[in-house]
Amino acid sequence: MRLGVVVPCHRQERHLPRTLAALGRALEGRDWQGVVVRTGGGPAPEPHPQWLQSSPPALQVSTPGASRMHGLSLLAGEWILFVDADTEVDAAWLARALATATAAEAGLAGVGGRLEEWNEVAGAERCADPDMNRVGDAEREVPLLTTPVLYRRAALEAVGGYDVRLSAEEDFELGMRLGRSGYRLRVVPGPAARHWNDPRPSFAELARRWRSGLAFGPGQALRLYVGRPGFARLAARQWFAWFALVFWLAGGVALVASLASRSPLAVAAWSAALLLMLLALAFRKRSARLGLHAWLAWTLGAAGLVAGFLGFGGARTAAQRTS
Repeated sequence: MRLGVVVPCHRQERHLPRTLAALGRALEGRDWQGVVVRTGGGPAPEPHPQWLQSSPPALQVSTPGASRMHGLSLLAGEWILFVDADTEVDAAWLARALATATAAEAGLAGVGGRLEEWNEVAGAERCADPDMNRVGDAEREVPLLTTPVLYRRAALEAVGGYDVRLSAEEDFELGMRLGRSGYRLRVVPGPAARHWNDPRPSFAELARRWRSGLAFGPGQALRLYVGRPGFARLAARQWFAWFALVFWLAGGVALVASLASRSPLAVAAWSAALLLMLLALAFRKRSARLGLHAWLAWTLGAAGLVAGFLGFGGARTAAQRTS
């Protein structure tokens, strides 16, 4: 079975050597060809006979889905492995995933697994989270798969593939369309990969999510699904953003009420509620800093939800995302 491998890379070149080396080990002895889709203008990796290099034109929309679909268009193969450039694939998981794919009936569209988050701090490597997406180690069917993921080409083509308009939420949205079309998604046991990232949670990560456009993805998805099946499921995933949005709207109402009545009581009551909520978050997180971070993350989610829904957070070109 010939396998296609797509590695989107947006300013993640520092992780590429580790990513490509792990893929080389995992794919040894198999019939495959890969492509690195680079958007962001970083240094190109060293050439390899089984790796194509593609840098889409600067005016082409640059989203996770757009990079993956561009890579898919360049490769052959009944099954396509999508791996982000900061992800180190586990060889044993890939062998299990390929065995599952080979033996599967046509209704199985994709195979994924448990993703570990790893950091490097002061030269020391550590596992920050053994199960980022909370999928567990049991083989079972799931509603969505994140990278690394093995997808059946025919299933992707049947539903239109990743939505290239989404800055984020593309995995869940694709899973919804596959499910409605009767396809199934499955995770197999064992760690699928190590996802390398800077230590989180951090305030810098919140700023990066806004600058890169990731914060706008949920709102973009909601806008596309207005009046369509799936809107409620997409909205329910963002409960924290809805809570923050309602809370800040209540603050605006309290301000107007205080100005109209010339009494500070409404604003004082809202401020007290905000303080109590921050204290509750600090208690739950066992850290005032992490409690504040959680509230700012919810607030960012609310702002991104509104901006994406109204179209202010549209998909960007590669040139815009680099700046």
